[in-house]
Order: sequence, then structure tokens, then C-alpha cells
Amino acid sequence: MPTNPTETAQADPAIPARNWIRTLARYREPILWRSIMELAISLAPLVAIWALAWWAMSLSPLLSVLLAAINGGFLVRLFVIQHDCGHGAYFANRHANEWVGRGLGVLTLTPYDVWRRTHSIHHASHGNLDKRGLGDVHTLTVAEYRARPWHRRMLYRLYRNPLVLFGLGPTYLFLVQNRVPLGLMRAGWRYWLSAMTTNAALVAATALIVWLGGWGVLFAVFVPTVLVAASAGVWLFYVQHQFEDTMWDRDHDWQLHEAALHGSSHYVMPGLLRWFTANIGVHHIHHLYSRIPFYRLPEVLRDHHDLANAQQMTIRESLACARRHLWDEETRQLLSFRRSRAMYG
Repeated sequence: MPTNPTETAQADPAIPARNWIRTLARYREPILWRSIMELAISLAPLVAIWALAWWAMSLSPLLSVLLAAINGGFLVRLFVIQHDCGHGAYFANRHANEWVGRGLGVLTLTPYDVWRRTHSIHHASHGNLDKRGLGDVHTLTVAEYRARPWHRRMLYRLYRNPLVLFGLGPTYLFLVQNRVPLGLMRAGWRYWLSAMTTNAALVAATALIVWLGGWGVLFAVFVPTVLVAASAGVWLFYVQHQFEDTMWDRDHDWQLHEAALHGSSHYVMPGLLRWFTANIGVHHIHHLYSRIPFYRLPEVLRDHHDLANAQQMTIRESLACARRHLWDEETRQLLSFRRSRAMYG
């Protein structure tokens, strides 16, 4: 396995991405005791730190906020477990995946069945320029951006501003947008039921917290955890696909497995961050074979150096992704507004 994560490389384009499917299928089986353990060591600390932060309110509300913010890391990890449940990867039993996923959806403020459907659409169409709009970070091509009137260009620039994309946006997404099955409003009762039952559980939990501890406990102990986890989650989702040499194609050229492997990054992080993010940074392998439980992804990296080397991106390198906004179909790169203007006027 490579030891220098600053040396980036693409997976060998001469090898069709679909050729990896049979190999990756060997890692798909979840290990029951491991799944239960990973859930327990993620959920128990979350609850314990919330309890500690609640107790600390009598000493220092600032300390409570700090503890709650740190707790966002455990909520991110639980979201990734929910994510694995949505792919049917966490347990061998389908019902276990569904009910654990729904339970975690209350903690993550995410209606499970709604999210599972929109996320499956993301997996089925990522990198397809003719099927954008649901489950993706909104991305325009250079030509589309240049064809827009000035006020719509300004709105897009505002949307792609880091303060909006990673600050206000995640807050809106998890606190407001997730309250209705946006994108699936006419897709059937299942999605409304998922959204409304999750909302009902959240209302009940919020009322209980306020009744027992007051509004101060709600906003100092629970809200910071959600906001930190939401921003971290959106950042992770962003850098998984919004990097310079990602892959986008029109429908007639688009290939599912090629887009999965070459259009997803391998986010190389220190061990502690890999743990809190539950290996979601190994995103190119996840997109290529989403039925692999997160705790088995390191096995793939260990056994297959070509995949371990592909699309590597360090945290320092990932910061540049926040300045990439437009897909250039000519150069096949994600460009900044400045570079696009320099190239095309």
C-alpha cells in the first residue's frame, strides 16, 4: 500500500472499471459481530457526551457547546452507518438494515426512506451531465454558466460560496429541507410517511428535551452537534466528487462504472479522522461497489494497490476543491470562476 498520499494518480484507464466488480464482490459480506460493535462504539459515546454536556451546563454553557461540537464527529460516523444500511451493506438481513437506518435517521435528522431513494439516484446517475439535479451538489458547465443572464450567474456564485455551501447550506438542508420529501413529493406515500414519522419523532424528542432542561439545553447541547456534523458531512460529500480531474459526460458517452471509479475521490485522512468518517473517504471504491461495509474497505486498499493509489487527495489538497465551480467539457476539468474567465473571457 502506498505510503506517500501526496502522489496522486488515476486508476489505470486501460482497465475497464467494470472489471473490478467480481473482485470487489469478495468483500461484500457484512460481519454481524463487527456491525453490532461498530454501531455500539459510535452510539454509546454520542449519548454519553450529550449527557456530559447537559451536566456541564451548570458549570459553563460554553463547555457544553464545545463538548456538543466535538460530538459532531460521532454523529457523522452514525450517518455513515445509516448510509451503509441504505445500501443494504451493513447487515445481511434487509429488515435489520431498514430499521436501524430509520432509527439513526431520527438522530441525523434525515428521513431514511427519502434519503435512501435520492441517494440511490445519485449513485445511478453521478457524472451524467444530462441527469443532474437530485442527490448532487448543483454543478454547471462553463457553457451553461456563460449562457445565463447576469442575475442567475450571481445566484450560482452565491450558492457555490463556501460560507453558503458549507455553512448556511447544511443548516438549511438538515433542519428545513429534510422535513419534506423534496424531489419525491409525488412519488408515493412511502416517502411522505418517512418524512412525517421522522418529523414526529424529532418533535417529541425536542419537546422532551425542552421540558426536562429548557431551551438552553436544546441549543447548547444538541443543536451544535447537528450543525457541526451537517457541515462536515456536506464537505465530505463535496470533495468526494468536486475535484479537478473528476469525470462528467453526456448521456451518450456516460458509463456507470467508469463514472463511479474515476469520478470519485480517495480522501486520504489521518487515522482518527478515518475512524470518525467511517472510511467514507474511500469513495471511489464505495461508488464502484456500494455493498461493501465501510469497515471492510481497508481490506480492499490493502489487497489492491491500483485502487489504493487511485484518485488520492490529502486534506491540504482538498482545500482547493472549494475553489472549483464549473465543469469544462473541452478540457474535462472542474475550473474555478477565475480560470474559466481567463480561458473564455
